[in-house]
Amino acid sequence: MSTATEPAALRVLVVEDDPVIADSLVRGLRQAGYQAESVDTGRAALAVPAPDVLLLDLGLPDMDGVEVCRRIRQRADPAIIAVTARGEEADRVLALDEGADDYLVKPFGLAELLARLRAVLRRTRPSEQEPVRHGPLVVDRRTRRVTVDGREVALTPKEFDILACLAADPGRVVTRQEILESAWDAHWYGPTKVVDVHVAALRRKLDVPGLIETAYGRGFRLGEITGGP
Repeated sequence: MSTATEPAALRVLVVEDDPVIADSLVRGLRQAGYQAESVDTGRAALAVPAPDVLLLDLGLPDMDGVEVCRRIRQRADPAIIAVTARGEEADRVLALDEGADDYLVKPFGLAELLARLRAVLRRTRPSEQEPVRHGPLVVDRRTRRVTVDGREVALTPKEFDILACLAADPGRVVTRQEILESAWDAHWYGPTKVVDVHVAALRRKLDVPGLIETAYGRGFRLGEITGGP
C-alpha cells in the first residue's frame, strides 16, 4: 500500500549554477523515478512554473538563493530543500525561516539527498488516500482523525504522525529512525527513546491490546487485530 505520491508524478527543479553538479543531480533523480530538470540562475527558477520539489543552491550567480526561496514561497507551495556550501548555522536558520523545508550542506551523497527528499515529501505532501482501516482502528490522514470501534480518539500532532507512519504499511516493522524522520524531521539529534514515550501514550489512548507491537531492537508495527466495522 503506497501512502505517498509516486516519484514519477513529481517534478523536481534543480537550481544549480555548477553544470557538473546539476547534471549529476538530475541524472540521479531521474534514475530514482522523479521528473527532473535544472536551471542555473535564480531568475530562470522564478520564470518557470513552480515544481513539486525545488532543490535550491543558495549561492547563485545572479541573486541570493534565499531571495529566490522567499519569492517562490510567496506564490506557490513546493517542497524546498536548500542545497548549499554554507555550513554556518545562521545561514541554515535564515534559509529555513524564509520557507525552506530542509537543507543539505555540500558535499553530500545522492542517497542522503533522496532520503531527505522522501522525508520532506512525507511532511509536506501527506497521503490523499482513503482512510486506513486496520481492525477496529481507522486513521484518516486527510482530516487527521482517529477512531477505534467508532470512538474518536484525541491525539497530539506527534502521536497522530507516529500512528499514521505505522498505519502506512500495517504489519511492517517501522524503525525508530523512520518514525523520527516522519514525525519530527531529518535533523532530529535527540534520543530515539522519545519515540517510545509517545508510543506508550498512544497505546494508552487507543486502549487496544496488541495493536502496536514492539519489535525489540528494531522498532514498532501494527499487529494483527480483528474487529472493527
